[in-house]
Amino acid sequence: MKRIIIGLIFAAGCMLPGCSGRTVPADTSTDAAVTSATSTSSTTSTATTTAVSTATVTTTTVPKDPPDSVKLQPLENVEVYSHVSYKELFPDTNVKLKDEGKEADTSDLGEKTIKVAFEYEGGSYEKEVKYNVVDTTPPLVINSGWEPYAKQGEPFDLGKIVGFADNYDKAPVLTYEGDVNTDEVGHYPVKAIVTDSSGNRTDWDLEVLVLSEIPKPADNNARVDFADFKAANSYENSRFGIDVSAWQTNVDYNAVKEAGVEFVIMRMGYYYSEVKLDDYYHRNMQEATAAGLDVGVYFYTTDNTEEKVREHARWIVETLDGRKPYFPIAFDWEEWSNFQKYGMSLHDLNNIFEAFCDELEKAGYKGMLYSSKNFLDNVWENRRNRPVWLAHYVDETNYSGDYAIWQASAYGRMAGIDGDVDMNIQFMDEPLDK
Repeated sequence: MKRIIIGLIFAAGCMLPGCSGRTVPADTSTDAAVTSATSTSSTTSTATTTAVSTATVTTTTVPKDPPDSVKLQPLENVEVYSHVSYKELFPDTNVKLKDEGKEADTSDLGEKTIKVAFEYEGGSYEKEVKYNVVDTTPPLVINSGWEPYAKQGEPFDLGKIVGFADNYDKAPVLTYEGDVNTDEVGHYPVKAIVTDSSGNRTDWDLEVLVLSEIPKPADNNARVDFADFKAANSYENSRFGIDVSAWQTNVDYNAVKEAGVEFVIMRMGYYYSEVKLDDYYHRNMQEATAAGLDVGVYFYTTDNTEEKVREHARWIVETLDGRKPYFPIAFDWEEWSNFQKYGMSLHDLNNIFEAFCDELEKAGYKGMLYSSKNFLDNVWENRRNRPVWLAHYVDETNYSGDYAIWQASAYGRMAGIDGDVDMNIQFMDEPLDK
């Protein structure tokens, strides 16, 4: 993304040390002046002698307006939310910018006006410059039709089948080309089109299946024994753990530790229309701690406002009641299939994560981002480089970012747990206290 900046700086007679600060007074020009000092002395005897000496000091005025030879033309357009310094904003200039590292305002669309301070041929100036913030980024397709099913006899709504988002627009518009007749079972090819408020467009083809009964998802995933998982992932300076929620019910943590687990991250609660405590949270916390395992907590959320997520962060702190988990508190957002129904942009979502962490930090805790490789690559900015808990169910991940924990399987089997459990690897060289 790019930014544009232009500035206005006047000559200030600021040729002395200490006059080249980051900001320049609105008007520091001085009038040309001549100062005369005259001293007279006389003595009297037989003769009187008068001596007169005159000293003249002259200062020159630096013109208020920059010379015509100054080049300070900004980039034509700057992308919304981009990080563009003044130095980048003026790629072809013949002046020395005083605040070249300062970033242009790209927080919303439209024309911006700034004052830019600079030095040119020994003078200090300030110039007013205009630049334009634009949105040229097309909407992101999140769910292109993972389950493209429509029920026979019911009205067709493509928005229930696909998911999308925009970097800036909170409500991009979905349309489609083609016909879907839900009166008849069949396959119906359509072109889905998502357009944002700036006119950027993303489209793709899919085939809608009108069925009399919607099939249930098939589970063909192979189960992995925890001992085999450990043997296959013998990384240097790493250790193994699990994450649990009410889905695992009554975990025997002594058996889990005996199997080689060293840490457990548990769901504290979740938020849909209201915050709810995980049914097994207190039991998991007490028994995992008693078994000598390092513990952490995560919070599953559908928050779409900073106000709400801060409220829920405070709820987490209150529920911890002074307990200090080994891991930062993990923020878990997974509502991607129909993301558009939450009425926010991807920029908004990243702000919500930042607000969550900020509120935790007020109480002396830290946050951590949990997400899959796909969304870490395409959605999350992680602006302050907070610890990442990566979900990627492969033998060898190709995620290129930093991550402290890797959730490498959701289909683990082990003593002490009935059914599936997520299995994780912690890399001890990656700090958790960023």
